[in-house]
Amino acid sequence: MIRLWHVPQSRSFRVLWALEEIGAEHDVIPCSFFDRSLRDPDHLARSPAGRVPAVEIDGQAMCESGAILLYLAETRAPHLRVAEGAPGRAAFLQALHYAETLGAHLANLTQQHIVLREDWMRSPTVMRLEAKRLENALRAVGPGWAAGTFGVADITLGYAVWMARRFVELPAGAAAFLAACEARAAFQRAVARDGPAQIYTRDFYAAPEG
Repeated sequence: MIRLWHVPQSRSFRVLWALEEIGAEHDVIPCSFFDRSLRDPDHLARSPAGRVPAVEIDGQAMCESGAILLYLAETRAPHLRVAEGAPGRAAFLQALHYAETLGAHLANLTQQHIVLREDWMRSPTVMRLEAKRLENALRAVGPGWAAGTFGVADITLGYAVWMARRFVELPAGAAAFLAACEARAAFQRAVARDGPAQIYTRDFYAAPEG
């Protein structure tokens, strides 16, 4: 049995989506960023930074989404990874970690637009700069970019592009990549289970005009 501690729209969606792709039996434990549940000692034992995702897989706790996805692929769904030494391994690893490049810009934009609630706290310069950096980084993403066949690298990238559309207009390749992800039945099931929006309550967060 797999247990997933999950906040809607957060990186725990990556794990939720992967579990739907795999068809693994699992329980979802809803959490919130707006109460003290993620600071509870029991949760901190699973996730020392007090974040999500956190999982228990066969009695073992894990809390880094990229590591969780690789572990799930290794133990339950080898078709969702490219094995060491196999053709496409380099592209697979590149895509898996490129999602973190996109994620860094998304985190900065989320902080500026959402976490910092008062206008005086925000930096219009940072918001414009990070939006442009995100847009530029997205130009590398396109259909089949990860390794040619669908795998956990596509899940990490797909989640990042899914979030990016709230801050920038997606380049054509990234838009096509996201459309392919959204067409997957497992993605649609994960969206249905994601829960009410807690983080991104607007469809689009435009950078202030300079």
